[in-house]
Amino acid sequence: MDLPEPQEQIEQVTTDKKAEEQIAPADDSASSSDLKPAPSSETKIPTDLPPVEAVVEGPAWYVIHCYSGYENKVRHNLEQRIETMGMKDRIFDVVIPTQEEIEVKDGKRRTVERHIFPGYVLVNLALSEESWYVVRNTPGVTGFVGMGNNPTPLRPEEVAQIVKRMEAEAPTVKVTFKVGERVRIVDGPFNDFRGMVAEIDMDRTKARVMVSFFGRETPVELDFLQVEKA
Repeated sequence: MDLPEPQEQIEQVTTDKKAEEQIAPADDSASSSDLKPAPSSETKIPTDLPPVEAVVEGPAWYVIHCYSGYENKVRHNLEQRIETMGMKDRIFDVVIPTQEEIEVKDGKRRTVERHIFPGYVLVNLALSEESWYVVRNTPGVTGFVGMGNNPTPLRPEEVAQIVKRMEAEAPTVKVTFKVGERVRIVDGPFNDFRGMVAEIDMDRTKARVMVSFFGRETPVELDFLQVEKA
């Protein structure tokens, strides 16, 4: 299963989700009244559930959709339901993939925790009608990744790749500029100079900026942290 890059717009949604998103708050700062935790009295699972066919036997990692910005609330709600509905032997873990990121704003550096896949939460479970019901009916969850009532599990190599990104020792650097844009240099000998981005090297976290120096355009190689969007 190929998950989109974090910058991409999530389009794998149902018609119901599209309708709901028109009235959904945009982020966690909005009111959470639409995402109230499930009532504690809800401890019984209906007996007339739709059939669910597991692609693999035993526990596997599955991906669920939620509103972008509500990942933490969804995890909290789901963990409550697992507890109150006695599903610890079927639903084992709920994870929001994150990684540390360094961003430069107003000439200052700060480290933030960024969601790798906004709008997605990973759940480790043994798929059955009951576990599907508990997850699917959690407040804030808009659906599983997959076809109909048959969620598609992540492949082991996909899980390993996500874990690797989460456990990376060095934080990634957030790039707020692109080739052709004007930027301001915030560190080094050319501090406070402005120029045009000519090249971006993501592997080396370097940018080549054309700076006007003594009336001539001069290429200067800078670290991402030395540059910010003008």
